[in-house]
Amino acid sequence: MDLEKRPEQPVPQTDLRASDADRDRVADVLREALAEGRLTADEHAERIDGVYRAKTHAELEPLVRDLPGAHLARRPAASSPAPNRPTTGAVPAVADENLVAVFSSSVRKGRWRVGRRTHAYAVFGNVEIDLSEAIFEYQQVVIKAVSVFGNVEIRVPENISLRGSGGGVLGNFEVDTLDSADPDAPVVFVDGIAVLGNIEAKAKRGKRLRDLHDRMRKHLDG
Repeated sequence: MDLEKRPEQPVPQTDLRASDADRDRVADVLREALAEGRLTADEHAERIDGVYRAKTHAELEPLVRDLPGAHLARRPAASSPAPNRPTTGAVPAVADENLVAVFSSSVRKGRWRVGRRTHAYAVFGNVEIDLSEAIFEYQQVVIKAVSVFGNVEIRVPENISLRGSGGGVLGNFEVDTLDSADPDAPVVFVDGIAVLGNIEAKAKRGKRLRDLHDRMRKHLDG
């Protein structure tokens, strides 16, 4: 005898698997609680250990239930994807920084402040731009890349948004689109042309921006 097929039941919110972004939000609430003296160093360390062991929302919620910022750790509603082009007037036409490699190499990486516009030119050379540990003071950033028999390589944190617009003439232009779950996360726009060369932009695995809201708030308040 055929069994009656039961309707599929939705997964309860607390049973949903937690993402890295969910864990980061809980960790931010715990960090604020430590800074305000609501948690001791030992309590903070114990709860942080629990954060990165948690597999579901049900395991994360008790870690911040008694803290005033608990609502900030809840899963955010889906946000609209980042725009494909910068907002008019948000990014100047003149570059804040130029990286030029002619029969040579130019590298920008580590802890550095990202301007609103960066130009990269690789002519029989190599330009490397690593934003994985950079300090973003602006939400919209443009990188204009030109490669002629050269290579421009751009790496970004996993939790920002990334957009690309360009092409290649007997060359390669490749941008791996990213959409951050955080509507306030920076958006990096890569514009470029590769002539018998290569332009590539993608996330750097395992690298994420932390304390983004603090950084943006300090810049705006300043």
